[in-house]
Amino acid sequence: MEQRRQLVAKGVGCHLIRQVQGQRRRLIIRIMHAGNSQTDANLPNGQTDYAHVVRRIRQWGQELGFASIGIARAELAEATPRLMRWLALGRHGEMDYMAKHAALRAAPERLLPEVLSVISVRLPYWPVAADASAQLADGERAYVSRYALGRDYHKTLRSRLQKLIDRLRHEAASLGLATPFACRAFSDSAPVMETEFAVQAGVAWRGKHTLSLTREGSWHFLGEIYTTLPLPPDQAIHDHCGDCRRCLDACPTAAIVAPYEVDARLCISYLTIELPGTIPVALRPLIGNRIYGCDDCQLCCPWNRFARLGDADFAVRNGLDATPLTALFAWSENEFNTRLAGSAIRRIGHQRWLRNIAVALGNAPSSPAIFAALAARQDDPSPLLREHVAWALAAQAGRHREPLDDAHGHG
Repeated sequence: MEQRRQLVAKGVGCHLIRQVQGQRRRLIIRIMHAGNSQTDANLPNGQTDYAHVVRRIRQWGQELGFASIGIARAELAEATPRLMRWLALGRHGEMDYMAKHAALRAAPERLLPEVLSVISVRLPYWPVAADASAQLADGERAYVSRYALGRDYHKTLRSRLQKLIDRLRHEAASLGLATPFACRAFSDSAPVMETEFAVQAGVAWRGKHTLSLTREGSWHFLGEIYTTLPLPPDQAIHDHCGDCRRCLDACPTAAIVAPYEVDARLCISYLTIELPGTIPVALRPLIGNRIYGCDDCQLCCPWNRFARLGDADFAVRNGLDATPLTALFAWSENEFNTRLAGSAIRRIGHQRWLRNIAVALGNAPSSPAIFAALAARQDDPSPLLREHVAWALAAQAGRHREPLDDAHGHG
């Protein structure tokens, strides 16, 4: 199966690179015809001052709470080979949609015909929450990635991006946008190379952990608007990571295999969110108490010392920043769906949620409460959950025996 995935990715990759090169030439021609170089305020009558349009977009975006807004060309010729190499190496794991939709990801015009520009936005999410490092150090409590503690970001971003589009349409006449134009908003909801566009638009740079990074850190979401408007692009932002490699050294599973390269198959975020089946046994002890996602590569980043508090939509819900593992493991499916309504976590489903918590319980300090919680689900109808609970019980039993073995050894 793994070899088949890699062969398919390689075949698609060669075709895509040729396709993207042709698209790049066509895009440049379309931009020239659209008069993208006309950005002076004193334009002849009948011509649009697109630089002024961009200024207004930035103003409206800031009013909607976006920390930064930039413009990129809808062109991915340089990024596509990197994507195809990553797929060919099989580093997407079981995220088959990454290979299946690679053509869409590399060709923006397939998501919006005649697209010329990409409006890239950044929305901070760092919440007021229990100290992340303290929670990671407390093996009896669950650690949930900071981005998922509040409202589902897809909904917030999509709503605000649509408001930005609506404002642009409403003001079209006053901006001199006489020709009909198209827009389409994305919030991690379609195959879009969001980090690449953020880099091109001067919104962020790509950190060595592959996440988008700014001088205010990485605790933010990205969103995009594809548009047929020929907006003048911003300058790409430069990398400011220097010689730092803290994120590589901090990764619990060594998933950052080289600067700017992540093998998803080793990543705890992939294991606890994207992977539908069995978590590899060798990686389970390394997961610790992380039941949904992982922030280690961000928590250690020096730039995150300058992070600003995020949008109120992402405030902590359900006490997920400091809840005992046993309490979350006791949630019924109905409680899971009810409590996590409007949360990004809900999409993994109750069974995967319990699978993740079972692993964390297996890694937790031994206690009667943890044994009881695991024993209560050892006969669960789900084979997936039963296997992870059995592993956790065995891990707990082994940990319980260790002090006894040590005592006998010193007797």
